[in-house]
Amino acid sequence: MFEDQRPTPSPWPLVAAAIVAMTLWRIGAAALLPVTQDEAYYLDWAHHLAWGYFDHPPGVAAFGLGTLIAAGEPLAARLGALLASTLTLVVLARFYFNCGLVRRDDLGLALVLAFGSVVGLAGGILITPDAPLALAWALTLHESERALAGQRRRWLTAGLAAGLGLLGKYHMTMIGPILLWAIIRTDLRALRTPWPYLGGGLAVLLFSPNLLWNFHHDWMTLRFQFGHGFALDTGTLIADGASAAAAAIQRWSPGSLGERALNLGEYLGIQLGLWGLLAAPLLALPFLWVRHRLARTAGTGPVIADHARPLLLAATLFPIGFFALVSLGSAVMANWPAMYLLAAPALLAPGLRGLRRWVIGGAALNLLLVSLLVVQAATAVLPLPDSANRVLRETHGFRALAGIAKGLDIPVYADRYQLIAQLRFYAPELKTGQWPGLARQSEYLVGQIAPRVTPQTQAGPFWIVTERQSPPELSGFRNTLQGTFFDCAGAPLAESTVPPCAAPLHEWHFYRYE
Repeated sequence: MFEDQRPTPSPWPLVAAAIVAMTLWRIGAAALLPVTQDEAYYLDWAHHLAWGYFDHPPGVAAFGLGTLIAAGEPLAARLGALLASTLTLVVLARFYFNCGLVRRDDLGLALVLAFGSVVGLAGGILITPDAPLALAWALTLHESERALAGQRRRWLTAGLAAGLGLLGKYHMTMIGPILLWAIIRTDLRALRTPWPYLGGGLAVLLFSPNLLWNFHHDWMTLRFQFGHGFALDTGTLIADGASAAAAAIQRWSPGSLGERALNLGEYLGIQLGLWGLLAAPLLALPFLWVRHRLARTAGTGPVIADHARPLLLAATLFPIGFFALVSLGSAVMANWPAMYLLAAPALLAPGLRGLRRWVIGGAALNLLLVSLLVVQAATAVLPLPDSANRVLRETHGFRALAGIAKGLDIPVYADRYQLIAQLRFYAPELKTGQWPGLARQSEYLVGQIAPRVTPQTQAGPFWIVTERQSPPELSGFRNTLQGTFFDCAGAPLAESTVPPCAAPLHEWHFYRYE
C-alpha cells in the first residue's frame, strides 16, 4: 500500500507550550503558598552560606538566595526552586527525546507524567534539597545518555552534574551504581577509556569542599544522615551539655517479620500514592499490556533506543529497590526514592498511548487538587476536616506569631528548629535561637547561622516559645509568667486561656524565665 508521506510534526512547540504553562502555574502557586516549616529552615541557611550544614550539604542554601531580595516573601524565596524546576523540565524533554521519544504524542505524554504527579507539582514549588537534586539528576541522566550513545567525553559533564548533585543532597550517590550498570550493559569498552573515571574524579572534586567541611565538623552531616536514614546510633552530634535529650533523633526499626512486611507494603503504597490520580492508568497498564500488547501495537516497533534502555531501567528500579530494602530495617521518608520519577516517564509513555486521556485527566485532577491545597494554605476558606489540614499546620499563623515575638523587649528562644525558622523568616531582625536540650538538635545549635544559645551564660530574663502544655524545666531558671495564643483557621492569632475554635491549628505558649 501507499506509504504515508506526511511529515512528522515537531514535538518542540508542544513541549515549549507545556513547560511555559507549567512554569506560570508554579509561579502563581509559589506566590500564594506561605513557606512551610522546613522551607523556612533551609531559607535561613541562605543568609549564612557555607559548604555544609547540620542536616544537608549546601545546595539548598544557594537555591534560597532569593529570600535576600524580599524578606518574608514566599515568591522571592522560591525563585531558585522555580528556575531549577523549569530547567529540569527542559533537560528532561531533551533527555526523553534522545532516548527515543521523538513522536510528539510520546514526548508530550512523558512530560505530563513527569510534572503531573504529586511530587512533580509540589516539588516544582518548594525550596528543599530535592530541588537541586532533581536538576542535577536530570542533567546527569542527559549527559550519561549522550556518553552511552557514543560521545564518551560526555562522561566529564555527567561527572560535573553528579558532583553538583552531591552538593545538593547525598542521595545523588545512588547515581553511581546506576551509571556503572548502564555502562556494563551498553558500552563496556568505555571502561577501557579514561572518560568515565575522569568524570567520577570531577564529581568527587566538586563534592570535596563539603567533605572537607564535614571533616572539620566531626562528620556531622554524614553522621546525621546515616543515623536518620538507617536508624543507626551515630553518637552525639553536637556537645551542648544536654545531649541525651537534644540528640533524640526520631529512629524506628521494625522488629518482627510481620512489621517488616507491613513497613515494606506501606512504603510501596506511598510510592504509588506519589503519582496521585495518575496511579489509575499506571495500575491498568500491566493488564492492558498483556491483553493488547500496547507496547507493540500502538507504534511501529520498539520506541526506547537500545543504548538508553539499561540506563532508564536502572534509574527507575534502583532507587525504588534500594529504599525497599531500607524499609525492612527502618522508616523511609516518602521523597527519598523520588528520583525514579524522572526516568520512569520515558519507560511508561509508549505503553500508555492508549490511555492518553486517562493520563491527561489524572494529571489535570492532580493539578486541581494541589491548586486547592495552595488556595487553602493561603486563605483557609475550604471547610476541610481537621485531619486534612496539614498544609495549614505547616504554614498558618507564623507571620502573626513572629510579629508578637518581635514586640517583646527581651530575648525570645524556642524549642523546635521549625518554629525558630518561621520566626526568623518573618522577622529576620529577631535574634532568636534554639534552647538546647528541649528537642532534636539542628543547625541552630552549631552556631553557624545564628548565635548559639548557652544557658550557662544567659544573664537576663527571656521567653521560651513552644507548643508544650506546661513550662519546660530549665536548670537554674524559674518560670515567672506565661501566655497562650491559639491559631485557628481563617482567624487572627488570639491570646486566650481557652481555645476560641473547635480545632486550633496551633497552641503556642510563651513562658518567661528569670
